[in-house]
Amino acid sequence: MSEIWGKARLFAYSRRALLLLSCAFAPFLSGCSKSRSATAHLGPQEVLVTEATQRDVPVVREWIGSLDGSVNADIRARVSGYLVSQNYKEGTLVHQGDLLFQIESSIYEAAVEQAKSAVAQSEANQLQTEQTEKRETQLFEEKVESAQNRDNAVQANVAAKAEVKAQQAALRQAELNLQFTKITAPVSGIAGIANPGIGDLVGPTDAQPLMTMSAVDPIKAYLKISEQDYLKLAKRVEQLRSTGGFAPPAEIFLADGSLYPHQGKFSAVDREVDQQTGTIRLAALFPNPDNVLRPGGFVRVRVTVRQIRGAMLVPQRAVNQLQTSYEVAVVGEGDKVEIRSVKVGDTVDALWVIEEGIKPGERVIVEGTQKVRAGQEVKPMPWTPSGPIRAQ
Repeated sequence: MSEIWGKARLFAYSRRALLLLSCAFAPFLSGCSKSRSATAHLGPQEVLVTEATQRDVPVVREWIGSLDGSVNADIRARVSGYLVSQNYKEGTLVHQGDLLFQIESSIYEAAVEQAKSAVAQSEANQLQTEQTEKRETQLFEEKVESAQNRDNAVQANVAAKAEVKAQQAALRQAELNLQFTKITAPVSGIAGIANPGIGDLVGPTDAQPLMTMSAVDPIKAYLKISEQDYLKLAKRVEQLRSTGGFAPPAEIFLADGSLYPHQGKFSAVDREVDQQTGTIRLAALFPNPDNVLRPGGFVRVRVTVRQIRGAMLVPQRAVNQLQTSYEVAVVGEGDKVEIRSVKVGDTVDALWVIEEGIKPGERVIVEGTQKVRAGQEVKPMPWTPSGPIRAQ
């Protein structure tokens, strides 16, 4: 009897525990039901869309370039001596022929005077040998002197003439050395900071030049571009030439981000492609009338490599890359999502040129593509580059 009574009590306790558990979980079960009900009433997923547009666009490329003078000249001493003066202001424009440095000239002036004396002496000696030759020749014809004496006189005169020429050459060299004590600008350009100081001993074998100067108007920009970009640029140049046009102009952006007001043009292409980097070196010339640009600076060189007629454009943010393929989510009829594979071309600013897969006016999803799937109904909202336009 007691065993039956114990089982009854255990059954009663079990029912009471089950009832308590049901009451405890009731709010959570009710909450889940309400959550599912709320989700069902949220409606279609909101996405930001924009229409694919079609227009003519330029394809622009930018590369990093380094500036250099159109002519760079190391100014060196051609004779040895002490530097007695610096005749230019460092960092300023000097003109061809302007005096830059002066080397002590006294020893070279003395060398010129000595060379002049040697020339005069050799000329006097040659005059004497010439008279002797005439006299010996006349006596030989009169059969008074021997042929040997006549020949000796002739040879002496020839040697004297050679000596005159040698001394005249020595005089010209002495005059050149004296002239080289005045170091002048070989070109017009910006003169750099001098390496030696006044009183220093300078000469042709010095490791450093006296200073370096550069012609900077026009100034040259060197840039390295990929072989692919070079081929595109070469095709553009040939196309313009065949239609009577000119090579595409180049623009540069300075270190502060500003656009340089003067356009340039390409002046040279290197003879070969660098096999290690796959790039080729180009040079472009830019007017620099105010000498603002200086060698050694870095710029961004921008060039329009070609024009695309009727390009189909969508924001780059609307294109999803899947390894080797690209996809775009399109909102079609009934606001249903369609995932399309597309063929992409060049990029233009923040846009991508779509060569296949999109038609003008079709709505592409710019934001929210990760939240949708093919066939899903969505709520499209307009998107602009400055930000989404929300419904008020």
